[in-house]
Amino acid sequence: MAQQKFSFDVETIKKIGKGIAIALGGATGVYILQCITQADFGNWTPAIVAVISILINVCREYVKGSSGSNASGNRTEAGN
Repeated sequence: MAQQKFSFDVETIKKIGKGIAIALGGATGVYILQCITQADFGNWTPAIVAVISILINVCREYVKGSSGSNASGNRTEAGN
């Protein structure tokens, strides 16, 4: 089902939620990194948050793989 104008379908809400989780993961990663290293990244903080968020997304995509699903996420029969 295609998304309707001025509304969100379930799939879009899931994608928004994943994006929020990745962004919060990047910010949390920087906070933890600053606590562990006692470093202040100053003006570089936004760039470091972005890099950590990108790395989280890259790791998520790398781990995801195909695991017997097709591009739409539906399980496939062996050999199909």
